[in-house]
Amino acid sequence: MTPILHHIPGARSFRILWLLQEMGITPEIKEWKIQDGSMRSPEFLCKSPAGRIPALEIDGEVIYESGAITEYLCETRPEHGLGRAPGDPERIPFLEAMHYAETIGHLIAGLNLQWIFLRNPEDRSDTVVKIEARRLTATLAPIEALLEQQDHILASGFSAADTMYGFTLTAAGRYVRLEQFPNITAYIARMAERPGHIAARALDGERNFPGKDFYEVGA
Repeated sequence: MTPILHHIPGARSFRILWLLQEMGITPEIKEWKIQDGSMRSPEFLCKSPAGRIPALEIDGEVIYESGAITEYLCETRPEHGLGRAPGDPERIPFLEAMHYAETIGHLIAGLNLQWIFLRNPEDRSDTVVKIEARRLTATLAPIEALLEQQDHILASGFSAADTMYGFTLTAAGRYVRLEQFPNITAYIARMAERPGHIAARALDGERNFPGKDFYEVGA
């Protein structure tokens, strides 16, 4: 059966859409919208208990959380060489990448809440916004240093670690000016040239993730 990806254009589920394209798998895409409340419906919550995307229906299973989906796809489809199995010298960096991408993603989610999803913008905390933006900037510094030494997140080359980080680093650019991180900026451009990334963008759909392209701290 064709896998079903529960997806919001321009959101974290792009990680899985991109990874699937790198594996030559084109899913059926079920699009959701944040604004209409449908992600709190019983239909969706039975697939993703926190009411978040992505969720992937594949192999008779429904899997949620992009890191878990990524690890499952890599482990069940090792022929693509996009994961790192136990015993591989890069197993630890691979697992670290899965979770560090979510550390960055958590900070982005907090800033999204402050800037985009508060019903009353006057409830926004300038103090929280400034702290979270600084923390986000600090989390990018080790990635900048890593990408000065190598072209991909893992030294051996492209992997699912890149599909996790690629979207996250792009999303960070909503709150951090990435010009101060030239290696990250070049990395994002390289990833965007991959055929799998291009194919995923073509399937991504019309962006309905709310908000502006950039939010200036203190504005």
